[in-house]
Amino acid sequence: MILIGQFDSPFVRRVAIAMRLYGIDFEHKPWSTFGDADKIAAYNPLRRVPTLVLDSGEALIESAIILDYLDDRVGAEKAMIARSGEARWKHQRICALAMGLGDKGVSLLYERVLRKDKQLDLWVERCKAQIAGVLEVLEKERAAVTTPYWSGDKIGHADIAVACVLRFTGEAHPALFDDRYPALKAHSERCEALPPFQEIVQPLAPPKG
Repeated sequence: MILIGQFDSPFVRRVAIAMRLYGIDFEHKPWSTFGDADKIAAYNPLRRVPTLVLDSGEALIESAIILDYLDDRVGAEKAMIARSGEARWKHQRICALAMGLGDKGVSLLYERVLRKDKQLDLWVERCKAQIAGVLEVLEKERAAVTTPYWSGDKIGHADIAVACVLRFTGEAHPALFDDRYPALKAHSERCEALPPFQEIVQPLAPPKG
């Protein structure tokens, strides 16, 4: 399989880390949605990442769909999320909040580096409010968890998603993810100390306007 996208994207990184934890080999194409859009378009007409090209040649897009496929491939016993029921949807809720945080962080970054002096203040403030709101919710919920990971003693997709997004947010918007969130800081440090996180990482390299 081929995973397309750079590891400074929290969406690409969460997929790559999950694949490493699952023991699934993949070829990595670190293509940029800006500089390599035409290459990506051959597999994904949206020109977005992550894109996972299966051995059949078929391409899957969006991190949640890709992970759903990988979970099915490894089976319920190994999957990093419950197959069904309340445990699954609680886990998915955290993933959705994390990915929403990532979306807003990317939007705010693009507004800053691509629009520069033409930034729309209303949009900037809205993104900042959304980021702060999600961080506050995640902080409160992580602080209430007494186990090493969100759903117990084993790492799950929610842990990976949150950690990847926190790293991105801290690099892209350090003033927004600061010492107000000690539980999230501790969660990030715990995950980033794991070998797959240390192996699959890339300093943020935003596009230039």
